[in-house]
Amino acid sequence: MNHPLVRAARALTLSALVVATPMALPAQNVTGFTGAYLAARSADQNADFKALVEYGSRALAQRPDNPGIMEGLLIAHLGLGQIDEAVPIARRLADISPENELGQLVLLGDAMGREDWASVQETLDGTFSVGGLMDPLILAWAAIGEGQMSRALEIFDELAQDEVARQVSAFQKAQALAYVGDFEGAARILSGDEVDLELNRSGVIAYAQILSQLERNQDAVDMIDERLPNTGDEEIETLREELSAGKPIEFDAIRSPKDGLSALFYNVGEVLADEANPSLVLIYARLAQHLNPDNVSATLLTAGVFESMMNHELAVETYSLVAPDSRAWPQAMLGKALALRRSDRTEEAITTLQEVADAYPNLAPIHVALGDEFRFGERWEEATLAYDTAIALYETEVPQQWAVYFSRGITNERMGAWDEAEADFLKALELQPDQPAVLNYLGYSYVERREKLDTALEMIRTAVEARPDEGYIIDSLGWVYYRLGRYRDAVEPMEKAVQLMPVDPVVNDHLGDVYWAVGRTREAEFQWARALSFITDDTDLEEVKPDRIRRKLEVGLDKVLEEEGADPIEYEERAAVQ
Repeated sequence: MNHPLVRAARALTLSALVVATPMALPAQNVTGFTGAYLAARSADQNADFKALVEYGSRALAQRPDNPGIMEGLLIAHLGLGQIDEAVPIARRLADISPENELGQLVLLGDAMGREDWASVQETLDGTFSVGGLMDPLILAWAAIGEGQMSRALEIFDELAQDEVARQVSAFQKAQALAYVGDFEGAARILSGDEVDLELNRSGVIAYAQILSQLERNQDAVDMIDERLPNTGDEEIETLREELSAGKPIEFDAIRSPKDGLSALFYNVGEVLADEANPSLVLIYARLAQHLNPDNVSATLLTAGVFESMMNHELAVETYSLVAPDSRAWPQAMLGKALALRRSDRTEEAITTLQEVADAYPNLAPIHVALGDEFRFGERWEEATLAYDTAIALYETEVPQQWAVYFSRGITNERMGAWDEAEADFLKALELQPDQPAVLNYLGYSYVERREKLDTALEMIRTAVEARPDEGYIIDSLGWVYYRLGRYRDAVEPMEKAVQLMPVDPVVNDHLGDVYWAVGRTREAEFQWARALSFITDDTDLEEVKPDRIRRKLEVGLDKVLEEEGADPIEYEERAAVQ
């Protein structure tokens, strides 16, 4: 990514932020320094910030001048959003190691939060640098904080002379102008007439607020439709509805210089989210929250980082910070529900989504998410009803809706309502032609139902072309060949499927049947035995039947087919490969 803010943020390289692969360290005995230190190391490597604070504090009490322990504690306090608790440690670290970047960054964040603009300028005029474009932009907002708007505009205009910095400085200047009430000037910049700007989500919201302040609600609606078409973002959709209804929207994106700095740190964190170390992104997001606790975008970014760290508990806590009266509350609750599910707290996830559905009955994505929760819990009827509600709310058809029809098709199929399921799958393909997951599921369903096998073959072939290394789809190709009696053609794809999914009981069972059909009976028995060994409590016993596999091992597939009244395997096909 060549976004200029990426280049700015890359200059901030803090070695302490590297999150290593979790290791099993002996942390049982934490009474002495070694035990506390090892427990803190283990907590650090597992992104368990609460444990890191506890054990790191114990270790630091016994080694009060250890900079490594201090850095670890700073990471933990920052991760938990405890900037005030981090400041005393940062001061001690700065005394011991004045060049330490992490300590200086915490002290800078504290000075910005206290609106001590003289200290901000002193810090950045010294040896410490946040990096790249960040320094002058921070100084610009500090100048605004001191009432020196003209100095801030000078900084923005100086940066505009640099091709790399032009877009960033233009957006920052627009926000600063809007903050002081010059909405005309801000709108002129954000329109792209002066500089070609690519606005992110928060930029679109700010621009919409500015246009509304100029009594240009329809222009704001048109801008949202152009910049974020069919977004599915609950906050954006709610904002659009309010604008369409003619409601004046307050400009609250920037209410103070601290808000401007909060937006700056959030924007950097957002840009870095896809490529930087999660701990670095988390620091930017937490600083943004510290500077403006109402920066909901920063809160959502923080929660997303916790999700990437697999720390679902902190993700749930962070999503819960978004107030119910915020436009972003439905979106936050969607994230919270997902984090709850990943924590195996499915009922809490369902309760969370039902609360949102009650408050916002006309938001289709909420009902989709509720349907997904019921589906993952195999509560097919409740899932179908939730999908029904979502689909009924669609006013226009867009390609993204294919996933909802596909999901409802699955729940209908699991309930035995095949006609409804088939209609849903076909509707999904109408919205998103050649979608591999739908083609595979529908094609495989035709195979299992012993109908439309030629159609199934073409569907699955198309899916394989799109995803040639997807084990389930390759398995489907082999299986449709088997059902068509093309046993030799089935061997290669089924063997590849087992290579891609070596411990899947269904795929191993299928390969056993294919081997038997071409006369490789010993290998067939081996695959059936493997399939049995891979069955767990989570295995879908509708897909793989242990008793049937045991019976195949006892008497062979031919006898099992005879007992089931199924068509026998043609011997000629088998004899040709012996």
